[in-house]
Amino acid sequence: MSNTKLIIEERAANIGNFMVGRLLPFRQKRMVGPFIFIDHMGPACLSDAENLDIAMHPHIGLSTLTYLFEGAIMHRDSLGTEVEIKPGAVNWMTAGKGVVHTERTPEYLRHSKKMLHGLQIWVALPKADEQCDPSFTHVSADEVPSWEDNNVHFKLIAGKAFGKQSPVPVYSPLYFIEIKSSETKTISIGEHLFGESALYILEGSIKSDGYTYETKQLLVAKDSTLCAFEIEANSTIYIFGGNAFPEERFIEWNFVASDKALIAKAKNDWKADKFPKVINETVRIPLPTPKRFGG
Repeated sequence: MSNTKLIIEERAANIGNFMVGRLLPFRQKRMVGPFIFIDHMGPACLSDAENLDIAMHPHIGLSTLTYLFEGAIMHRDSLGTEVEIKPGAVNWMTAGKGVVHTERTPEYLRHSKKMLHGLQIWVALPKADEQCDPSFTHVSADEVPSWEDNNVHFKLIAGKAFGKQSPVPVYSPLYFIEIKSSETKTISIGEHLFGESALYILEGSIKSDGYTYETKQLLVAKDSTLCAFEIEANSTIYIFGGNAFPEERFIEWNFVASDKALIAKAKNDWKADKFPKVINETVRIPLPTPKRFGG
């Protein structure tokens, strides 16, 4: 990744009873293009008594992108959606002015050992779309554009790149690309990228400008057009980015907005139980108590 601007190490974070590796936001880099939040879930081997159970929680001002490598998650939301996400498929939920959802281990897996491994991503919405009506799109694995070039496997999970377009209905110019190689290869794809760009190493390593970068590192480039590197054998990486917004985005709990007043309203609405409900769900995650520092 020529001209690497920043290297972000994956940091442990806790969501309920589940540990994840947090990549964004980072104190020195709050966003990459419209991407504002990325968690690496797992890989976790859950026992027959352990399950993913994230109760009802709200979002505004963003789209969520769930992409699994292993396992399964049952998604339910206040739009009436109930769909199981499996490896290679894409769940894309646009919160807009407000949506509530849950994420749980599917019923048929709840009493057996299972793996869970994937990425949870938030993409901020353009200012004009922050208060749009919520929506949900499920894109199956066979609908995601995939191709091979010089024995390197590519997938365009979301956005536009390489003259291709993913069916995921994004709201601003962006890209989210998977690259896998079983051989050591030199890759130069800068001419296909635009805006801000970052590279996450899920497995293996890459070399660039005489440096070696390892698993669980996120590399933020100074210039997306300079994205050239050597991918080592048996490596999997993700490149994401796009055009940055002209306005700052604020993030608090599950809320994203260009105006802090929208976040304040969302917090009050959640406390007052004014958000829509998820059918057959009763447990709500409470608004977190603000952290206080100092004496």
